[in-house]
Amino acid sequence: MTQEREQQKAQRHKQRQQKVKQGVDAKIAAADKEQGVLVVLTGNGKGKSTAGFGSVARAVGHDQKAAVVQFIKGTWACGERNLLEKAGVAFHVMGTGFTWETQDREKDTQAAMEAWEQAETLLQDDTINLVLLDELTYMVSYHYIELERVLTALKNRPKMQHVIITGRACHRDIIELADTVSEVQPIKHAFNDGVKAQLGFDY
Repeated sequence: MTQEREQQKAQRHKQRQQKVKQGVDAKIAAADKEQGVLVVLTGNGKGKSTAGFGSVARAVGHDQKAAVVQFIKGTWACGERNLLEKAGVAFHVMGTGFTWETQDREKDTQAAMEAWEQAETLLQDDTINLVLLDELTYMVSYHYIELERVLTALKNRPKMQHVIITGRACHRDIIELADTVSEVQPIKHAFNDGVKAQLGFDY
């Protein structure tokens, strides 16, 4: 009797998995468009930039060309940058770092615009497969960079170029334009319990 029940369970499992496979196969068959994808990684949780850098590493692993513009975090050591620059990834870094450190709106705005001008150049280069705009959302939220200028550059980029935007509180117009949007939400964070950011793990 036990063996018969196990066989029935195995059969039901197989039937469920067959239905799952049919659904997945149908979606794969229906996905016939080829285009560059605009991804937004937003929300208050940890790991958005890390996910973006993972996609850059994947592209490089397939011998594709990628570039990164870093807003906000420019003065921090960056393990991803140390690794990916050696693999040929171009980095353009906003050198002022966190805006609450500088407390200088004019300086921050100028630095943001200089970094954004580099981004605009990348977004016109059809030889670059993937552009990561790390922490760009803050530049729009703080009005350092005009929203319309960002939207125009994203809309007019090369047809097959992928773009990833990271950062909290992404503007709704950028979210609407994006093809894929993921929101990272915090459940717990070690920093809130007094654990400091650590080299090689947090940055």
